[in-house]
Amino acid sequence: MSMIRDLRAVVRPSSRPLPRKEAAAPFEPDTTTSSAVVDCAVYRDGARVESGRPLSPQEAMREVRRDGGFVWIGLHEPTEAEFAGIASAFGLHPLAVEDAVQAHQRPKLERYDDSLFTVFKTVHYVEHDQLTANSEVIDTGEVMCFTGRDFFITVRHGGQGSLRALRHRLQADPELLAKGPSAVLHAIADHVVDGYIAVADSVQDDIDEVETEVFSPGRNGGVSRGVDSARIYQLKREVLEFKRAVAPLQRPMQLLSERPMRLVDPDIQKYFRDVADHVARVHEQVMGFDELLNSILQANLAQASVAQNEDMRKITAWAAIIAVPTMVCGVYGMNFKYMPELHWKYGYPVIMSITVALCLGIHRTLKRNGWL
Repeated sequence: MSMIRDLRAVVRPSSRPLPRKEAAAPFEPDTTTSSAVVDCAVYRDGARVESGRPLSPQEAMREVRRDGGFVWIGLHEPTEAEFAGIASAFGLHPLAVEDAVQAHQRPKLERYDDSLFTVFKTVHYVEHDQLTANSEVIDTGEVMCFTGRDFFITVRHGGQGSLRALRHRLQADPELLAKGPSAVLHAIADHVVDGYIAVADSVQDDIDEVETEVFSPGRNGGVSRGVDSARIYQLKREVLEFKRAVAPLQRPMQLLSERPMRLVDPDIQKYFRDVADHVARVHEQVMGFDELLNSILQANLAQASVAQNEDMRKITAWAAIIAVPTMVCGVYGMNFKYMPELHWKYGYPVIMSITVALCLGIHRTLKRNGWL
């Protein structure tokens, strides 16, 4: 809360007059942001303005206010102190600034007086040779975007989701970049959702592999004993993380594609419809993954139960076979002086033959009934 009060004090200065030097401070070069700023450039008429040296965000903003165009600033995991100067220079709302610094936000779109604040969850598929109970399948990050009339600021968290290649692609299309900051917002949204589609295809391969193992025949054509349930559960947890990135993004994309906004160029707004359609499609895939994994997990547990029942039947069958000689030996092991056939010459082979015949008969019956 103290940070919010401090940022509000920066964005909304008090009526008390400040010294001339302090009043000009927001547009002075701020060296504290240099470690977090990945790139800072001014764009005019769709082309990057080359200055011959790196510009600070404050210098770039001053040039835009003087000559027109817009400034695009990219930051990576800035601290509160590193972001404070930029927040004051561009008049960013303190609540949005707090979210951008702390990260771990759900995808959303918030409208303030002079800017839009958008949060995207970036998703990256982690390659692995074999799915285990501890495999990391999906790695997530975040991209926060501040869209203004003459500025666009991205705050990225996590090791994935670099926007350098995207910036180069946009710079190669001056006609699109001339539409202003809203064109950059659409390009980032499209880039993030394209990543969702690629990850969904890779996750589908993992689910197909697990499904094949679960429903493949067991040894000798018997019932499969399934796979380790922990592997399925781990994959389900990764899909849940994927769903948390995709599901909340549907509403922001619908707003950007359907509701007129003065900070979004009407020509660019049409393209958000395509992004919204892709988000809806990926969301349906992810929901299908979740339901399919539930079915696979239940089937795997059922197969394990059936396999245990088969084992118990086999043990019971062999116990029934062994019970015959056990009974005979128990009878003839009693120490009675007078027993039938005890001193008979053919008593032993006859009893042994009967015992073997009974055991073979029981074995044949059980095998015919599928117990062995």
